[in-house]
Amino acid sequence: MDLELADKHVLITGGSQGIGLACAQGFLREGARVALVSRSPQNLQAAQQQLRAAQPQAADRVAVFAADLKDPAQAQAALAQAQARWGAVDVLVNSAGAARRRPPAELDAQAWHDAMDAKFFTYVHMIDPVVKAMGARGQGAIVNIVGAGGKVASPIHLPGGAANAALMLISAGLAAAYAAQGVRVNAVNPGSTVTGRLRSGMQAAARLHAITEEEALARATRAVPMGRLAQPEEVADAVLFLASQRASYVTGVVLTMDGATTPMVV
Repeated sequence: MDLELADKHVLITGGSQGIGLACAQGFLREGARVALVSRSPQNLQAAQQQLRAAQPQAADRVAVFAADLKDPAQAQAALAQAQARWGAVDVLVNSAGAARRRPPAELDAQAWHDAMDAKFFTYVHMIDPVVKAMGARGQGAIVNIVGAGGKVASPIHLPGGAANAALMLISAGLAAAYAAQGVRVNAVNPGSTVTGRLRSGMQAAARLHAITEEEALARATRAVPMGRLAQPEEVADAVLFLASQRASYVTGVVLTMDGATTPMVV
């Protein structure tokens, strides 16, 4: 299936590792030009080397830009640099930031603020200028990688879940606001996924239930009817579809990918 992504400029926040990096690999396979934005220059360089080693033919279609997306000025600067390199952004994939997981007894006011800064505003600071530019051009696609905690409250992920719920709302709202201008906005809600961030969640669950990390991981796996956790590449495949013209009439959707852990209608 031709996703019609060849030569598209795809900007991926949080693209240096995990699901974001898996998305970069997928878009490069489809012939896109990929700009990765992340806070760590070291992680970006490592990701660029990994992508170029895996797909030597795509080496000249990868660019990296370091920015702390909690700062709107840095987000705007990274966007300007990416557009100077590859032109207008055709697809924006947001996978930046993660709220720290911790049991309720460990929360304080700062933890709630930190969660919104880390997960909500890192997305908003890039979405806001990009969606406006896409609307002015009359085309574009945005896919926000959010998380299942925004629909189902987890005791170890309350601040992060609140940020996720807010991201789902703005994804649906912006989809409605910009649909007439040719811009599609969708969200993907992965459940537990085998990435570097998984361990912090297991550590928090272990502290809450007074068990080992290994037992926390075993319980999380047993809770999934499919009998396993998601792989980053599986989430990336869904992101690529939503970003592509094969999903040209799909907007305002929040796609749950949790292996049927939480069967629900809405």
